[in-house]
Amino acid sequence: MSTLLAHLSDPHVLDLRGVPLHRMLLNKRLTGWLNLRLKRGHKHRPAVVEAMMADLRALAPDHVAITGDLTNLALEPEFEAARAMIERLGLDPEQVSVIPGNHDLYTDGARRAGRFASFFHKYITSDLDLAVDLPGGRFPFVRLRDDLALIGLSSAVPRLPLVASGRLGDAQRAALRAALAHPEVRSRVPVVLSHHPVVDPRGRFAPALRGLEDLAAFRASLDHGRDVLALHGHWHRRGHEKLAGSNGATIHRLGATSASLVHHDHEKMASYNLYEIDRASGLVRAHARVWNALRERFEDAELPDGAGQTG
Repeated sequence: MSTLLAHLSDPHVLDLRGVPLHRMLLNKRLTGWLNLRLKRGHKHRPAVVEAMMADLRALAPDHVAITGDLTNLALEPEFEAARAMIERLGLDPEQVSVIPGNHDLYTDGARRAGRFASFFHKYITSDLDLAVDLPGGRFPFVRLRDDLALIGLSSAVPRLPLVASGRLGDAQRAALRAALAHPEVRSRVPVVLSHHPVVDPRGRFAPALRGLEDLAAFRASLDHGRDVLALHGHWHRRGHEKLAGSNGATIHRLGATSASLVHHDHEKMASYNLYEIDRASGLVRAHARVWNALRERFEDAELPDGAGQTG
């Protein structure tokens, strides 16, 4: 019997209750808030996220992975609301794995406060002691669950306004290689969680502004001679891309779009992905549950084949 893994990303919870004005005006949050008001605010719908939580409760997957950007401006009320959102899944914390996105470490203050790890510590526990200290907490975590070995990474680092690039770093990549070589992981299907994907976005300046600084080294670390599932968010576009690895292995790039985004492009419409995974066979099936705005419900859809693209 296979394991059912649900994958959602980028709910971008916004909550400004009780936030003093100076925390919005004197740092990067000003540009983020303006972006919300002028571009994003009318598209990200909290009600869609609530409908998604209900759909997931009815489906009852074995595990849920959330690949970052739970918050929008890395404020305490947003973290509280995002944690409450996860709790409404009705799952044990051992059944939910969460990693940070760039919006969860939006400012250096959020990094110094250790805000992400303090609010989501129940969802980043590890069964193997390989983690290193990073801005978002201790990563990578390794969670051994039936057919799966979930390896959670942090690519989130505070950046200047309008820059959303990420970095894993030498120490975390070394720990990732050690995790992939561990016997407990090698006996299962490795599922690697990172907010930034294992390929660059298209566009002349997009890799520098939105990509992963150490992308080539990350991909080399994933290429360990066996199939691996590389889950990500960040692009707000779902897709499944098969990348050739060594010894005939495949790196499955599996992207989830924003959980809250109502968009005219079907590939960007709010959704979550579902993966049926078997220890012997690997990835058996990948598909999505996509929001139908007219019928106000989530419906099954195939995952589109993806190339390195965003926008």
